[in-house]
Amino acid sequence: MKFAFLILGDFDSCRDRALIHNGDAQIIGVSSLEDACLWAKELCRQGVDCIELCGAFEETGARQVIAATENQVPVGYVVHLPEQDSLFTTLFGEKEAQP
Repeated sequence: MKFAFLILGDFDSCRDRALIHNGDAQIIGVSSLEDACLWAKELCRQGVDCIELCGAFEETGARQVIAATENQVPVGYVVHLPEQDSLFTTLFGEKEAQP
């Protein structure tokens, strides 16, 4: 199975990436939702089987990535338990703290 994990932040997606397990698993840092959608399309073209997104994408961003892939591969996004909201708020600020 080929798997990709996209993280959203201050990244250069052409430089900020890593491959493991002979390239079957990869992590790509993207700078925007638009960048993520472009990479998601490319990952589909390359035959990736699954895309996971960091929690910063939230449900709205995950839906946009799903649309970019034309719902051809499973796309998930990371969430956290409500009891950790204060920790996430401290680390990332209010917006990213929402599960």
